Amino acid sequence: MTSIAPSRLHRENPYHDRIEGRTLVYTGAGMEGDQNLSGMNRRLPQQLGDRFPIYLFAIVASRRDKSVGPKRWRFLGLLEYLRHYQEAQVDIRGTSRSVWLFEFLIHQDPNSVPLTLDEAISREVCEKIDTDDVGSQEDRQIAGLPKLDQQSAFDLSAPGASSIRARLLSFSPQEFEHLVKEVLLRTGFERVEVTKYSQDGGIDVDAYPGQHIWPLRGLRVQVQAKRWLHTVGRREIAELRGSLEPFARGVVVTTSHFSKAAISEAGAPGRKPIGLIDGNQFGGIITSLGPDFLDRLDINLP
Repeated sequence: MTSIAPSRLHRENPYHDRIEGRTLVYTGAGMEGDQNLSGMNRRLPQQLGDRFPIYLFAIVASRRDKSVGPKRWRFLGLLEYLRHYQEAQVDIRGTSRSVWLFEFLIHQDPNSVPLTLDEAISREVCEKIDTDDVGSQEDRQIAGLPKLDQQSAFDLSAPGASSIRARLLSFSPQEFEHLVKEVLLRTGFERVEVTKYSQDGGIDVDAYPGQHIWPLRGLRVQVQAKRWLHTVGRREIAELRGSLEPFARGVVVTTSHFSKAAISEAGAPGRKPIGLIDGNQFGGIITSLGPDFLDRLDINLP
């Protein structure tokens, strides 16, 4: 059971459970301190083998709202476990803690499930998973990217990285695209333009290296900006490659992570390479722009 958070709540707690497209990102059980992979947190990944049903309900009204009656919950579909991983988050007191995040694919069909058949239905919908959503075991696994420069300001501590990611996750997708534009301008790019917002997974920002990046001058860089909490997989990398103009270089900048399959796809031999910048790396780049820029974004590093 979750709630569809309003934008205000996402600003206050950007790690609140999120529904992004067909993906639910759920923060594991345990409100305070470091979370353990025990109890329900341990049980959820076992669905991959056991195929037991997991229902998703969203609260639509408060108990105090008498106009709604007893039906305060809406059934959103059956869930299929995709992946889980551990990361640092900043809690409401500003203290870094270790939590477990779980990602699920939402199956909205069927829209009603007889309880006597729920196990069979869950097994059936899970076995029909679109291979473009999770094409391989590699797409279920999170992969860390090499740090941009272990001796530079890009190398953030875990609390610092999570503080910046928390702030970026409170941006709207359009605000994040304009932030990417400004960071590109401040790091030596020119003729930087945000494309028309379309939500179609295409190009979000066009840019060209400036005079200080002289070996690459004239190269068109096309950026896809993903203000996501859930993992960027192989499918998104392949779709970006198909959207690029001839001879352009593609880059994905995200607030989240990349799966191992996404990284393999980005550097696949014989295909146009795609640059990848994850949330921690982008936070490091933002930090390198100095305290005035952080203040403008209302980011306070621990």
